[in-house]
Amino acid sequence: MIDFFWSLGSFIVALGILITAHEYGHFWVARRCGVKVERFSIGFGKAIWRKIGKDGTEYVVAMIPLGGYVKMLDERVEEVPVELVDQAFNRKTVWQRIAIVSAGPIANFIFAFAALYVMYLIGTPSIKPVIDSTKLDSPASVIQLVEPQQILAVSGQKVRTWEEVNLALVGHIGDESIELTLAPLATLSGMDMPNRTVKLDTREWAFDPEKESPITSLGLGIFRPGIDPTIAAVSKDSAAEQAGIIVGDKLVNINGTQYSDWKAFVDVVQSSANKNINMALMRKGELINVNVVPKAQQNPDGKTIGIVGISPTQAQWPDNMRFELEYGIVDSVIAAADKTSQLVVVSFKMIGKLFTGDVSVKNLSGPISIAQGAGASASYGLVYFLGFIALISVNLGIINLMPLPVLDGGHLLYYFIEVITGKPVPEKVQEIGFRFGAALLLMLMGVALFNDFARL
Repeated sequence: MIDFFWSLGSFIVALGILITAHEYGHFWVARRCGVKVERFSIGFGKAIWRKIGKDGTEYVVAMIPLGGYVKMLDERVEEVPVELVDQAFNRKTVWQRIAIVSAGPIANFIFAFAALYVMYLIGTPSIKPVIDSTKLDSPASVIQLVEPQQILAVSGQKVRTWEEVNLALVGHIGDESIELTLAPLATLSGMDMPNRTVKLDTREWAFDPEKESPITSLGLGIFRPGIDPTIAAVSKDSAAEQAGIIVGDKLVNINGTQYSDWKAFVDVVQSSANKNINMALMRKGELINVNVVPKAQQNPDGKTIGIVGISPTQAQWPDNMRFELEYGIVDSVIAAADKTSQLVVVSFKMIGKLFTGDVSVKNLSGPISIAQGAGASASYGLVYFLGFIALISVNLGIINLMPLPVLDGGHLLYYFIEVITGKPVPEKVQEIGFRFGAALLLMLMGVALFNDFARL
């Protein structure tokens, strides 16, 4: 329940910030174009706070935090006093109207840049993207690994962290090939060894984000430090807790077989749903035996597996693989601009691949997934939350630029037609377009919500 309220609170904060940024973009440009703004509202429904500013605008925070709006004086909506006609939105030039409408999405891009700038100034603890194995019969099987190697670039795009590798790979879904530039770990330690570029054949690449990351789906084995079989955490109400296992116990053997590695242990547990298994543990120098019955649980493939609810102790990452991803005041500008442009490009690519069928509609996420992401990122700390809302801000800006009549992009489409033809799109045509756009948007929202509930 605490996790639910934490995610909900983080979602409301993130959404409130992003909506404010978006609507402020419309508001700021509208004022500078001489348009009278009657109301600036964050949220819909009943107002829980309101104030009339010196500029005559009513500022409102409403009950339902799922959107917002800027109400401008407009003769198409209501009768406007003669003395205020020149301040009506519809009386402005087509280029002024284009500027006002496009200012919302642009504000989202600017906000993403600002959030990333602060994130890079603060700095984030990061791990270099190093692989130590490849999977047989996968696109990555062409890589011959003798020792762990760092991924330096994906199809020419420089990457420094696993997050950047992930983002770069997602942008190449549907491509026939992907090039990876690799460097041996010896190079990372200061030895002069040549980099190499390997081309992966991705024509048969099957990536399902519900089940795995693009990294593992390519067959790349992520390097991880060794695992100590000393129990680091025991889940509440788990099979392990019920059996009396506590933090600090060290796994010695399972069902009479000597412990060899954590994966082998997990395999035994997962294949023993609702079956008794015997575990020998070392506790404060004394060997004890416990019987555990792993609880049955469905994995993403729909297969029933056993879960005991314990986590091992993770060894420390090598010093040459850890680094602080941070920049100075000037370099942060460059880094934030570069990351913002990457997010914009990848987001546009993903929308395009959605229409071409390279990406399934099952990958659409709605408010529940966003809330979960907000809660998870906020729990990790401010820098992670800033990175998350930067990503959502870019996506919000791009979605609003889609040429659907109910969105900013739809209005812009009408205005650019007006620029070309020299006259406004007829009101009747606009009304039909709005109905079509609303129906399509509701359908997409329904699919996204369905996907959200399916993931719960």
